[in-house]
Amino acid sequence: MTARLLALLAALLVLALLPLLLPDYFLHMAVQILLWGFVYTAWSLMGRYGLVSLGHGAFLGIGGYGPALLWNLYDVTPWLGIPVSVALAALLALVVGYPATRMRVVGHYYALVTLALSQVVALTIIALRDITGGSLGMTPRAAGFSWYALQFPAKGQFYLLALIVWLVGLGAWIWVDRGMGSKALEAINEDEGAAAAIGINIMREKLRITLVSAALTALGGGIFVQYLMYVNPETVAGVGVSLQIVFAAIAGGMYSLLGPTVGALFTLVLTEGLRIYFGTSFIGAANTIYGVLLVLFIIFMPRGILGLIERLMTRPRRAAQRLAGIVEQDLHRDALHDLHEIARRILRR
Repeated sequence: MTARLLALLAALLVLALLPLLLPDYFLHMAVQILLWGFVYTAWSLMGRYGLVSLGHGAFLGIGGYGPALLWNLYDVTPWLGIPVSVALAALLALVVGYPATRMRVVGHYYALVTLALSQVVALTIIALRDITGGSLGMTPRAAGFSWYALQFPAKGQFYLLALIVWLVGLGAWIWVDRGMGSKALEAINEDEGAAAAIGINIMREKLRITLVSAALTALGGGIFVQYLMYVNPETVAGVGVSLQIVFAAIAGGMYSLLGPTVGALFTLVLTEGLRIYFGTSFIGAANTIYGVLLVLFIIFMPRGILGLIERLMTRPRRAAQRLAGIVEQDLHRDALHDLHEIARRILRR
């Protein structure tokens, strides 16, 4: 336990010192990996229990646009604007999730409901172009270096903030995974009727995990927009970003603590590679390849990249255990044979 704790502290120290070691471009990538890893972790809180949401772009959009609008229009600090947006996202999740759970909307129908929600939020943002900038997006009013405005020109300071937010996401994942609600959600995922029959409150468990996931996603959207200092419907709302969230969480491994972060690393490297290779000659290449890879991952790697690595690492151990079992059976068989021979010789005498 002590060795594991020391390794964890050493890893955190290395992560905290990265701003001193990385150039600006790679530090920019690291900030995005942490923030997107946080968002993907928030989605995996639902996805790992069979609640496949295709509408998390709605919560991300509310979290991104809310603080920016409050800051530009009313001079409200993002320290207040982000919690307000988180509360609005949770309220929207409740408004949609309660009737869906009450009417037992599950499976593909639940995914379609959330998909429609994402599109409604994106179209609403575009329709309110006078205050949101429509499809062209908007920029939060610049204030230079300001704690009040949550604006830091240096990437190193925002990296530390992103690291803290990412750790909060990991803490939420562990809290859900080790709580009694995790067992209840697993039972609901297996058989909702049977879970209700043994006394599990279906409504409470589903709404609780939905609200937590939506709130964390909105938090990630707010921090992400403060970092980029620009927001438009394509980057934080709508179907495209919702499918990106689903793809990254599944690709990395939504059943593992660090799986969504691995998915963030994979998707960002893939996006950068496509941008460099195709440039502007193939607009939409990322979304097209996301779709193809999503199908391949679901069919051949349902537990994602990290799940595959874990399986390959445990395969030699399983092989050794199987070999030990075979050897033990052989020894046991030989011992029985020897005892049988001894007994037969004694009887002959």
